[in-house]
Amino acid sequence: MGTLVCFHAHPDDEAIATGGSMARAAAEGHRVVLVVATNGDHGEVPDDLAPGEMLVDRRRRETDASASVLGIHRVAWLDYADSGMTGWEQNGHPSSFLQAPLDEAAERLAEILREEQADVLTVYDWHGGYGHPDHIKVHHVGHRAAELAGTPRVFESTMNRDAIVRMMNLMPSEQQEDFDPEGPSDDGNPFGTPEAELTLEVDVRPWIAAKRASIACHASQVSDSSFFLAMDDEVFAIAFGTEWYIEKGVPAGLRPGWLFG
Repeated sequence: MGTLVCFHAHPDDEAIATGGSMARAAAEGHRVVLVVATNGDHGEVPDDLAPGEMLVDRRRRETDASASVLGIHRVAWLDYADSGMTGWEQNGHPSSFLQAPLDEAAERLAEILREEQADVLTVYDWHGGYGHPDHIKVHHVGHRAAELAGTPRVFESTMNRDAIVRMMNLMPSEQQEDFDPEGPSDDGNPFGTPEAELTLEVDVRPWIAAKRASIACHASQVSDSSFFLAMDDEVFAIAFGTEWYIEKGVPAGLRPGWLFG
């Protein structure tokens, strides 16, 4: 058995991006560790915060609940401030993840990788899937941390842009969201990654219920969770029953397989 470490930018990213893979790894007896770069302090603030309760407190509890659903063994926080979307004032805050020196942040992650003797690390693709500054930072920090810790295998979690286009083309026009995966996302680049650049597709359909339940744990983030949870089960399974990766050092060419394969 091995150890999988998934590095994510914000609380709730783990459920959406790699939830199926984490649940599968745990079910197969691997140790699963979630590392969250930021405290999520610029997420949506729910109306039902108790007196004295902070958004970061709520999001930590939601993440713990998500981790329990997925079978995650450890949740670690780097505790940087959320940098916000591209161009937000928070981008320049000295405590934001975006402003953290690369090697400082990478060493904090590398320490966890060494402690866990990680066999596999997941990060994001070069533009963080959709250009969010914190997601892009995860890409750079994660790769540098793997170098520092000697982690042997690094996979970049992403979305298959071509698969999204194919799925949307099959839907009646009135059911299609106002979303163009080939149009500009937060950093001006198209969403996700072209299929020709991917290396691994992971079937997580047997764990799709756990993935959906983990998303539901992040109830405070209505705009994030409601879109996914509004889908019926069949559509959700089609959309999120496969998780897509680019393995560092492996030539492009999509194949079905597994992170521990």
